[in-house]
Amino acid sequence: MNNVLIVDDHPVARLAVKMLLEQAKLTVIGETDDGLEALRLTKQLAPDLVVVDIDIPSINGIDVVQRLRKNGYGGGILVLTGKDDDHYVKRCANAGADGFISKRNNLTELHDAVRALRGGYGYFPIQRARLGAAAAPGDDKSKIADLSAKELQVLHYLAKGVKVVDIGVQMQISDKTVSTYKRRLMQKLELSNMVELYDFTQRNNLD
Repeated sequence: MNNVLIVDDHPVARLAVKMLLEQAKLTVIGETDDGLEALRLTKQLAPDLVVVDIDIPSINGIDVVQRLRKNGYGGGILVLTGKDDDHYVKRCANAGADGFISKRNNLTELHDAVRALRGGYGYFPIQRARLGAAAAPGDDKSKIADLSAKELQVLHYLAKGVKVVDIGVQMQISDKTVSTYKRRLMQKLELSNMVELYDFTQRNNLD
């Protein structure tokens, strides 16, 4: 993950985000304040990561996320917005975003989000903080039911300790596609790291 597209209608916010991304050794290859332009630039520039605000002209950020995923974009998508309630966190996650950061928090949190996405994990700290204790097995089953067939297959391989590259060989897909499935299943299962994934698979006999 090296190249980034920033989508935000506030010039100062774009500048701040660009500076933070460059501190994280990422290269900003494009900027726009418009949702439809974001779709065009993503297709043209093929960034590894799209950082998008929700309140932007022409189409909102959630619609941008949905359309990018519908168009087959497999890179990272991070929503960075002034909104911070669970309703928007859930909508962004369901649309296909890999992470959510509120501008009301310290923007340096962006570094944590980038590290998480680089590691193949989702980043939804607001939602996780409000969830509190670990999910009960009954809740686990409903989360597992939300996984696609491919995501469930990747989950079984991960539970056995199979590496992303080897999973790609077994499933006859690219390791980048495997990483996308991994991000999405971690997001849907509300897991932050491999320790939590291991506990989840053990708890639900998925190994």
